[in-house]
Amino acid sequence: MARWFPEFARDLMEPGHVGQMLPRVEEFVENKEMVVRAELPGLDPDRDVEITVNDNSLRIRAERREESRDDADGYRTEFRYGLFERIVPLPAGVNEEQVRASYKDGILEVRVPIDEKRAEAKRITVER
Repeated sequence: MARWFPEFARDLMEPGHVGQMLPRVEEFVENKEMVVRAELPGLDPDRDVEITVNDNSLRIRAERREESRDDADGYRTEFRYGLFERIVPLPAGVNEEQVRASYKDGILEVRVPIDEKRAEAKRITVER
């Protein structure tokens, strides 16, 4: 029982560990941009990462493929393989046409400009 407890506790504490895996993210606003940074080490952003924006949400989807190690004696891995997906709600007023992304040192950074004028609530007059 003591051997499996650390893994069981990790399953409860880590987001996305059970079932679909979620990359860890940090979100903040900087210079009128929503910035979302995701930990995605060991991936090729051209091949393994897909980013979409619609309906005021940002979707980061990635897949880490397991390399075949059939010839390795005593091979074992603790790496996580498979599909990773994270959906981040975006604030009102985002400019979806000017979203940009970069990848460096295993960190994916997505910048979404926020148009303050678009974010303002519009008052609707009730007709009689």
